[in-house]
Amino acid sequence: MNIRAKIFGGQSRAEQPILKAKMPKGTKSDDLQSVAVPREESRRANSRGTDRHRLTAETVELSHEGTRHQVTLVNLSGGGAMISGQIAAKLWDRVDLHLGEHGTIECAVRWIRGDRIGLEFAHETQLDCSDDQRAAVLRDAISRSFPDMDFVAATDQPAGAARQEPGDEQRRAPRHPLIWSGTLYHDYQTSTVRVRNISATGAMLECREPVRVGAEPLLELGPAVSVSGTVTWAVGDQVGLRFHSEFDMALLGRSSPAVAPSEWVRPAYLNRVDALDSPWDPRWQRLSVPELKQELEGFLKR
Repeated sequence: MNIRAKIFGGQSRAEQPILKAKMPKGTKSDDLQSVAVPREESRRANSRGTDRHRLTAETVELSHEGTRHQVTLVNLSGGGAMISGQIAAKLWDRVDLHLGEHGTIECAVRWIRGDRIGLEFAHETQLDCSDDQRAAVLRDAISRSFPDMDFVAATDQPAGAARQEPGDEQRRAPRHPLIWSGTLYHDYQTSTVRVRNISATGAMLECREPVRVGAEPLLELGPAVSVSGTVTWAVGDQVGLRFHSEFDMALLGRSSPAVAPSEWVRPAYLNRVDALDSPWDPRWQRLSVPELKQELEGFLKR
């Protein structure tokens, strides 16, 4: 463009702007998705703020009223799972979800929509051992971890009233409120894990970081309690661990458990479901720590 001719006039020329208008590069003022953000490398992990793992054609077993069923595991979270299958289950039914070796977890049916069923995992760590061993571990853990607690029995029932017996779908042993956690050392990583269940031969852990099947990690449950094993399976954030040597369940009482929350925290995918309060306390009689201590003292005197 001839700036002098533009200012002082001159030969007739087609009108041209002094500055060319900027051409849009595909962005829109009201659409953040139209702004391209260059990345130097591809994503290495799922950074979405979600609490579930969507799975593809993952088949597992579900035990309901003494019968095992093959079901499809749709997704899995720290609080529960969604399954798909033809099962005549009702709300609040007790079921066992089998994810693999040492991977049986107690669940309650929370909601049903067509052939899809929402399950809530048990809060407490399940101890797979005899009643005597379980009582000894729980009593030792309570005396070590809660020495200053004032153990006063609850008086919900009138004096002399008979204690309500658990139903057929309730466990014989009283449900305790204790949750064990630990540290898993695997593949040059350190992860905090939650112990879903544990026995002398293996355990089921909940871990936010991915754990490689075939890895041989060390599970540390306290300053003086550790056990090594092999990862036999991993589904979502749940991991199955087979111990290399028999684990002495009495050692579990030396580690410090936490107390399960009184209310269930609903996973994100259930936010739109109108569900009642958690069934664990009123339906299956999960004891408080003081009630559990009193129950165990009576159990050991029998």
